[in-house]
Order: sequence, then C-alpha cells, then structure tokens
Amino acid sequence: MTRISFEYFPPKSDAARATLLETTTPGLQALQPEFFSVTYGAGGSTRDNTLEMVSALNQRGVSVAPHLSFGGDDGATIAGMLQHYRELGISRLVALRGDMPSGMAGGGQLVHASELVRFIREQTGDHFHIEVAAYPEIHPQAESYDSDLKHLKAKLAAGADSAITQYFYNVESYFYFLDQCAAIGIDKPIYAGIMPITNFANLARFSRNCGAEIPRWICQRIEGYGEDQDSIRQFGIEVVSQLCQTLLESGCPGIHFYTMNQLEPTRQIRQNLAI
Repeated sequence: MTRISFEYFPPKSDAARATLLETTTPGLQALQPEFFSVTYGAGGSTRDNTLEMVSALNQRGVSVAPHLSFGGDDGATIAGMLQHYRELGISRLVALRGDMPSGMAGGGQLVHASELVRFIREQTGDHFHIEVAAYPEIHPQAESYDSDLKHLKAKLAAGADSAITQYFYNVESYFYFLDQCAAIGIDKPIYAGIMPITNFANLARFSRNCGAEIPRWICQRIEGYGEDQDSIRQFGIEVVSQLCQTLLESGCPGIHFYTMNQLEPTRQIRQNLAI
C-alpha cells in the first residue's frame, strides 16, 4: 500500500495556528495520510510551539510524528520529551541531527542522528517507529556521496525503521540513490520527500542552501511566465504531479509532502495521483 504523509512547521501566530488546525488539517486529513509530521527548530528553538502543535493535532485524532533533535538540548530534556510523547499515545518520531541555533556556535555539541536514534531506543525500546533523513543529492555538509550513504546506513542500523528524503525534482537521483543504498545492504523503506512549487523565489533560495537541484528546464519555464502567478502555480502543480506519478509507478513506496502549511497545491497534487 502506498504511504502518503504531510509535514508542517509550527505556526508563529494565533491566526496561522487557527488556519492550520481548522482549515488546512481537515482538508489534508480527508486525503487519508498515514501521519502528519511537525518540525523542530534549530537547537530546539521551536520546542514549545512544536509540543503545542503536536498536542493540538493529537487531540483532534490526527496521527502525528514530532521531529526531534539534540541540537542544544541535553539528554534529560530529550528523555522528558520522549516520555511526554509516550503519555500522549504518540508512536512515531522523525529523528534528525538538527542544527545549532544562530548565535550558539561553540555553545553546544551537534549529535549525529544515529546517536539520537540509539538514545531513543535505549529510553523507549520499540515503542516508536523512527524515521530519519536521507539525501539523494547528497547532504550539503557530506564529505562525499559514499560517506553520506554510510551515515544513512548507520542511522538505520542504530534502530531507525525507515527514511524520508530531502525534496528533489530529479527522479533519476532518487532511484540511483536507492540502487546505491541497496548495494551497501540498506533494505529499509526510503520514502520520497516532495516540495510543491509555490513561491519559486523562496524555493530557489532555499534549494541553493540545502543542496537540492531544481532542473534548468523547470527554472526556464517558470522564468518564461514572468509575473503570471496563476500560470506558475498551475505549472508547479502539473510538473510535481507528474514527478509523483512517475515515482509511484516506478516503485517508490510513498511520498512525504513538505506542505509549507498550505492546503493548496498539496491537495491538488495528491488528488491528481492515480493511487
């Protein structure tokens, strides 16, 4: 069965929170996702907002997977959060290395995601289904493609159940990545992370920073629309729908949508998929 899931970030205002809970979530929940994940800011910088959003979704009967990372937090803080999530009845986590918040350089210690996975297993046994991150186009800080593969293998060997990729727009990069993972003995599911194209300027800037490549033909097509935002939106829905359909028809086990807290165009893309 194909797995579909959605990702949120904690909203910063009461109005955004209300929209996310009362409009966006019911609209996306109607598409029957496996779960919604909620991000966790650098060094736990959105910790309280993440906890609050996770609780609010959980109270509404939504299957939710909190993101978790050490960052600037210590083991006692993470252990407390794990206990809190267990008490809420949450059974899925997304375990990430995380980044130090701005201004904390040297003030904390980055902990590899494999160590976090191991810590979660030591604290909670098999209670949680643990997702980790994967990078078909290589993590921007990786020493090499091979070393990045080895980091993923270490996370899965430490006890993670599956992985979700950084978003990408090159189908070939994902399936080549799966082949390389299989070649070193990785046999756990790797789900495709997909970012709908909404604000292209922001997407292009973010992609430069995180190492995700936007194919030249997509950039050229969007530039050709100039300021015609409706055409850009429709093209984005079309091209990402085709990307997702190709992934699923070629054996991808499922898709994790980075929704940017928007109901559209994620809903339209999902409805376009023949699954």
